[in-house]
Amino acid sequence: MHKLCFIGLGNPGSKYDNTRHNIGKDWLIKISETYCDKFIKKTKLEAEITHSRSDEILWVIPDNFVNNSGKTISKIIKNINLPKNKMIILHDDLDLNPGEVRLKEGGGHGGHNGLRDIFEKTGSNDYIRIRIGIGHPGNKDLVSNWVLNKFNPTDKKYLKKAFDLFASNFNLICDQKFSQAQKALHTK
Repeated sequence: MHKLCFIGLGNPGSKYDNTRHNIGKDWLIKISETYCDKFIKKTKLEAEITHSRSDEILWVIPDNFVNNSGKTISKIIKNINLPKNKMIILHDDLDLNPGEVRLKEGGGHGGHNGLRDIFEKTGSNDYIRIRIGIGHPGNKDLVSNWVLNKFNPTDKKYLKKAFDLFASNFNLICDQKFSQAQKALHTK
């Protein structure tokens, strides 16, 4: 029986690897290397999945584009008996600077079209989220291109430090010690 489910948002295809919009998927794949075997494609779920901790934790990478993530998430919900507040979504966040990472329980989509789609298709926003800062281009008209581009070298340095902080506190999240994880992630 699953106790948690991690979901990494990102676009399919190697051309999107290491882009801002794929940071959730990229981080999930990177952290999974320590905890899991390889991901297996599940066509019925429109996702790649794996398990860890004696099958207590399900890891999911949706096969669809970020803005259509709700399709996979709704299928996952129908196939596992897990409350939405035990599903942890890793995603990019324009409102945070590169190098900032936050754990958030519930709340709105903040303009993130992937989260909007998930909330609409599942009728809930009760998810736990790992918000990974990608910065903002400064003009909303530039956002579409911004999220599909790769990080510059300075941002990569900040993101490496943020990932290391996330990885060092990952067991707190797995143990559902969310307030302790928040304190560790949010304190500079």
